[in-house]
Amino acid sequence: MPQNELSLYELNSLLRRVVNKSFPDRYWVRAELSEVRENLSSGHCYLEFVEKSSAGQIIAKAKGMIWSTTYRLLKPYFEGETGQAFSSGIKILVEVSMDFHELYGYSLTVHDIDPSYTLGDMARRRAEILKQLEEEGVLTLNKELEMPVLPQRIAVVSSPTAAGYGDFCHQLKNNSRGFFFHTELFPALMQGDRVEESVLSALDAILNRQEDFDAVVIIRGGGATSDLSGFDTYLLAAACAQFPLPIITGIGHERDDTVLDSVAHTRVKTPTAAAEYLINCMDLAADELEVLISQLHESVRSRLTEEHRKLISYRNRIPSAVVRRVSDAKLALLTTRKDISLAVQTLLSRQRHRLELLQQRLADASPEKMLARGYSITLKDGKVVKNGDVLQLNDEIVTRLYQGEIVSIVTDL
Repeated sequence: MPQNELSLYELNSLLRRVVNKSFPDRYWVRAELSEVRENLSSGHCYLEFVEKSSAGQIIAKAKGMIWSTTYRLLKPYFEGETGQAFSSGIKILVEVSMDFHELYGYSLTVHDIDPSYTLGDMARRRAEILKQLEEEGVLTLNKELEMPVLPQRIAVVSSPTAAGYGDFCHQLKNNSRGFFFHTELFPALMQGDRVEESVLSALDAILNRQEDFDAVVIIRGGGATSDLSGFDTYLLAAACAQFPLPIITGIGHERDDTVLDSVAHTRVKTPTAAAEYLINCMDLAADELEVLISQLHESVRSRLTEEHRKLISYRNRIPSAVVRRVSDAKLALLTTRKDISLAVQTLLSRQRHRLELLQQRLADASPEKMLARGYSITLKDGKVVKNGDVLQLNDEIVTRLYQGEIVSIVTDL
């Protein structure tokens, strides 16, 4: 039998002594959490750390754990500082000690955590999303939309059971000036792994009816700040940035803006603040309308005063104007009468001369004139004989001369 023969337990014990002796200190380690599992009965948290290459391949892996006494302090501290759930998929900087157990092998025990590292990574990811949206030319599209003057028809994306949704509706309904708002809820999950999917589905439903609404309000209210990671996704940010209606966000995160906040038309802290923003828009419109009404009243009063002054001026000018107009009319009438009289006299003189000419022509053409010149007229039975063919033998004819008549009997034809 070889002299250096060892059992597995002996080998692992030897390795344990070597590890504990060689690495007695604690080390700050950067890693990504690939698994987070909390033991509900013991309160211990079991982890799996990984490191990935630039290509996304895992190049290192280690088990880890946080004892319950430490975990009860570290988890709320981390989530409170970062607004990020202590869950798989995040990058962390933790202080660990190394241990090697004969049965469980190599592991890291977490003693402390630095939230600022995770915050930096989260900020980097947000910055990358915002940069991508900017390069695509959509980052500020929603901000560039004009908020309607009277935003009264509101599509609300929220959880129907959220206290913030109730606060929002109550604030709108009980505004001091009695403005009317129509709100319609499009239910969505505001926490958990399905935030992105749920909110996108609600936005699609609103998009199909966009003509029915003036603006969209995405409100959360209540809940842990660690559930905000769902609002830091590219797909949701891109959808909101390109949405055709102004989007108002009030998801209750007062310290830092999420990516969704950064692309929305207007970002407020709480659902109540979102309601106050809409009421303020109505206030501004109402104030402007009151100013316009006041200006209109003043303009009408000024116009009436000016017109009254003109009427008085016209009334004072009427007598002199009437006298002048009557005088002008009399002069015109006299002139016209004179012109008519002259025209009538001229016309009568012309017609009288014409009648005299006609009378002379008629006199010249009368039978008496013809008879006076030596002509005669032959009559038979009182009718003028123009053709001898109408006469017969023994017909009695009368020849009328200028002076006297001759009665004859036809003896020859």
